[in-house]
Amino acid sequence: MGTALVYHEDMTATRLLWDDPECEIERPERLTAALDRLRQRGLEQRCLRLSAREASKEELGLVHSPEYVSLVRKTQVLGEEELQVLSGQFDAIYFHPSTFHCARLAAGAGLQLVDAVLTGAVQNGLALVRPPGHHSQRAAANGFCVFNNVAIAAAYAKQKHGLHRILIVDWDVHHGQGIQYLFEDDPSVLYFSWHRYEHGRFWPFLRESDADAVGRGQGLGFTVNLPWNQVGMGNADYVAAFLHLLLPLAFEFDPELVLVSAGFDSAIGDPEGQMQATPECFAHLTHLLQVLAGGRVCAMLEGGYHLESLAESVCMTVQTLLGDPAPPLSGLMVPCQSALESIQSARAAQAPYWKSLQLQDVTPVPTSPSTHSPEGRPPPLLPGGPMCKAAVPAPSSLLDQPCLCPAPSVRTTVALTAPDITLVLPPDVIQQEGSALREETEAWARPHESLAREEALTALGKLLYLLDGMLDGQVNSGIAATPASAAAATLDVAIQRGLSHGAQRLLCVALGQLDRPPDLAHDGRTLWLNIGGKEAAALSMFHVSTPLPVMTGGFLSCILGLVLPLAYGFQPDLVLVALGPGHGLQGPHAALLAAMLRGLAGGRVLALLEEDSTPQLAGILARVLRGEAPPSLGPSSVASPEDVQALMYLRGQLEPQWKMLQVGAFMPQK
Repeated sequence: MGTALVYHEDMTATRLLWDDPECEIERPERLTAALDRLRQRGLEQRCLRLSAREASKEELGLVHSPEYVSLVRKTQVLGEEELQVLSGQFDAIYFHPSTFHCARLAAGAGLQLVDAVLTGAVQNGLALVRPPGHHSQRAAANGFCVFNNVAIAAAYAKQKHGLHRILIVDWDVHHGQGIQYLFEDDPSVLYFSWHRYEHGRFWPFLRESDADAVGRGQGLGFTVNLPWNQVGMGNADYVAAFLHLLLPLAFEFDPELVLVSAGFDSAIGDPEGQMQATPECFAHLTHLLQVLAGGRVCAMLEGGYHLESLAESVCMTVQTLLGDPAPPLSGLMVPCQSALESIQSARAAQAPYWKSLQLQDVTPVPTSPSTHSPEGRPPPLLPGGPMCKAAVPAPSSLLDQPCLCPAPSVRTTVALTAPDITLVLPPDVIQQEGSALREETEAWARPHESLAREEALTALGKLLYLLDGMLDGQVNSGIAATPASAAAATLDVAIQRGLSHGAQRLLCVALGQLDRPPDLAHDGRTLWLNIGGKEAAALSMFHVSTPLPVMTGGFLSCILGLVLPLAYGFQPDLVLVALGPGHGLQGPHAALLAAMLRGLAGGRVLALLEEDSTPQLAGILARVLRGEAPPSLGPSSVASPEDVQALMYLRGQLEPQWKMLQVGAFMPQK
C-alpha cells in the first residue's frame, strides 16, 4: 500500500530573530537536511508525496483552547520586539510572523497522514514537520512546540475515524509532558515516553516525568514513563525498553493506530540528548512497531538537532516504513545497569494495571555477572560492563558511512510446489543430471538416508539454490519446502551450508519435533532455539528448548521475553525458521514470529516448511517476509502459569550469559 511523506517548504519559514542560545538549535535546516538526505538516498522518490495543509481552527480546538489559538494567530502582525516579549512569557519558545502558518501546517500534515493511513491510501508514513509539538499544552507553547501535532492527530483519529485505541510512542529525548497532560485520564490513548530525566535534573524538570506517573482516573495505567537517569543510553538499552516494557503493554492494548513522536535528539551526537543510539537503531524501533495495528504507523518529527544524525535517523525510519530490512545493529547488545533499573521501575509502576506484567516477577541479578557459561568457557560474544557509556560526540565515520544497505532487487524468493504459489527457482537448474548444483546437492545429501529419495533431493537443491542467493546478496529472504520425513536432515544441511558459505553467526528457531543436529559444532556460531520441546531446558547458552505456549499471551511472552532478547544478544547474520512436524503454530502466530525475526540479520530469514503445509501458511509468511505487517492476534490472553514458569526458569538459567534477557537490575536495599 506504500508509505506517505508529508511536507511543505513553508515550514522552513519560521526562525529565531534575536539572540537566544537556548532556542537557536531549532532552525529551518533541520527540515532541509532531512529532506535532502531522503532525496539523495532515493527514498523520497519511493514514497507517496503529500503536500501539507493547514489545520483548521476546529481541528486545533480538539486539544487547544480558543484563547490560545487566538493568541498564536495574533503573532502574524507583531513586530520583532513584541514577539520577543511574548516569547519570554513561555518556556523555551520563540515566535516569528510565520509561526502561526507553519504550526498550522505542522498540525495539518499529521492529519493528512492519519487520513491517508486510515482510508487505506497508504500503509504508513512520516510527516516531516516543524515546529515540533509534544511539549505544547492546552493553553501554552513550550519547548519549541506551538501546537501539539501528535495529540491533535490522536484526537482527530478518534473523532473523524471512530478509533477507540491509539498508541502514542514518544522516543524523543525530552518528556512529552504536553501529550501526557492532554490524555492522562483517557483510557483510549496509551502514551509511552522515554526521556532523559536524571532524577528530575534535566528539562523540563517535572516530578510527573518519573516512572510512577501512570495517569489518573480512568486513565490509570495508560501513561507509561521510562525515565533515563544517565546519559549515554545506546542501542541495547532502547531495544530492551521496547521488548520488556512497551511491547508487552502494546500487544495487550491492541491498538488500532500507532502514532510516533519521532524525536531524533535521542540519537548519537545530539547535543540535547547526549545518547549513544546509532541511526540504524531507529530502523529497528520502527520495525518493532510495524507488527502492531496492522502496520498502521504514523510518525511525526519532533526534536533532533545534530543535522547529520537527524538526517540519517530519518532515512532509517523511512527506509523501514517502506518495507526494507533494518540494517544490523552495531556494538554489543548489553543494556547498562542504569537502563535496567529504569525499566524495572517502570514495569513495577505499571504492573497493577497490565496482566502481561503481573505474572512475571522481576528476577534480580548481581551487578557483577558471572562469566561462566553452561559449556564451561566464557561467552565469546558478550563481554561488557554494567555501566552506561559516557556520552561522546558522534564519530564522523559512523555518520559519514551509514549502514544504509540497498535492498536486493528480489526481496523474497519462494520455492514451493503448491499450485497457487509462484515457483521462482528454475527446476531445470536443480534437476539436470551432471549440473554443478545437482552434484553439490547430492554431496550434501549423501550422509542423510532421508534425503536419498528424488523428491527430497529436489527440495534440497531448491533450498541450496535459494540459500546461496541469500548469502550472495541477490535475494533477501526466502521460503522453501521439504518432505516431512526429510525435515530434520534438510535443516541440518541448511545450517552447515550457511556456516560454510559466509554466515558467521546463525540463529535457528525450530518449531515442533526437531532436534539439534548431533554433529553441529559447539563453537558459539549457532544459537539453536526449539519452541515445542517437551520441557524448558537450557542445555547450553547456545542450545535452548521450551514448550510451545498454549495461550496467545504465553506465545507473546515467549517471543518478547525469550526469543527476541536472545536473538538481539546473539546478533546473527542469518536466521533459519523451521516449522517441523507437529509445530502446532497457527498462521497469524507464525507470521508474527517471522515478521519480528525479520528485524535480525538485515532481514536475511529463510523459512523452511513441510511440503504438506497449507498454501495459506506459505502465503502469509511470504507476505511478512516481503515487509507487510502480520495480521493482528487481537487482545492477548493471559499466559498460563505453566508458560510463565517455563519462561522464568529459562531466564534464570540464561540471564548471566545473555544480558538482553534481563528485565530488571539488582538494586541494593536502602
